[in-house]
Amino acid sequence: MKIKKVWKIYFSPTGTTKKVVTLLAEETAAALGAPLEEYNFTLPKARQSFPQVTSGDLVIFGMPTYAGRLPNLMLKYLNTIAGNGALAVPVVTFGNRAFDNSLIELRNILEGHGFHTVAAGAFSCEHSFSTDLGAYRPDWEDECEIKEFAGRIAEKLSASEAKQLTASPIEVDGDPDAGYYQPRDRKGNFIDIRKVKPVTGSKCVNCGVCARVCPMGAIDPLDVTSVPGICIKCNACVKRCTKGAKFFEDKGYLYHKEELEAMYGDSRAENALFI
Repeated sequence: MKIKKVWKIYFSPTGTTKKVVTLLAEETAAALGAPLEEYNFTLPKARQSFPQVTSGDLVIFGMPTYAGRLPNLMLKYLNTIAGNGALAVPVVTFGNRAFDNSLIELRNILEGHGFHTVAAGAFSCEHSFSTDLGAYRPDWEDECEIKEFAGRIAEKLSASEAKQLTASPIEVDGDPDAGYYQPRDRKGNFIDIRKVKPVTGSKCVNCGVCARVCPMGAIDPLDVTSVPGICIKCNACVKRCTKGAKFFEDKGYLYHKEELEAMYGDSRAENALFI
């Protein structure tokens, strides 16, 4: 099948999903000899619309995994997208623990909104809470795997007819009916961090970067110490602050972060590819 255009479309607060989707899309587009376009819906203003994709396009569509599913506050926007018969590769990233059910959730959303999924991938990246979990990933080894995967996608598309590609969704792991991953302490008690928000330390110079990069528009740009909106704990403000002035101090949040680092910090989670 001849692909007219390859799209990289993604939500990526801390940049790792962007890195994975960009490399995969660039390599696939080059192998197919197709032009490449980008749509980044990380910031609120970009979620007021969606690009016009067509049945001759291939969309590499990326989302991070939050608590084993897609970020729930993105579901309203995802229910407004339209594939118009375009082929798609759902891609999720996860913080060195597991992608659980995020990939099958994204696949089902794309299939339900006019896309035809032809491949899929879940890639371990640096955890949004931590710089130790999945540190520096995607790394060189991941990049090699992504490039090889892109070649396989291009080969599949080049060798297949449209009817073959759209006959059925790509099969992926996961349970679409499962709930969100719930952090617990060592006694099994649920740790509720849903209402936790970052705080601002004395190093803040009020540069406004945190407010500009917040995917929820939750930080007051006139007073960055104030977070009146909903925080999804993506840590964009924390990781993008050049002064180290944004951080979380909630005990439950810090306990959960430390437990994740203790359980998964010394391991290297494998990527999962479906084609």
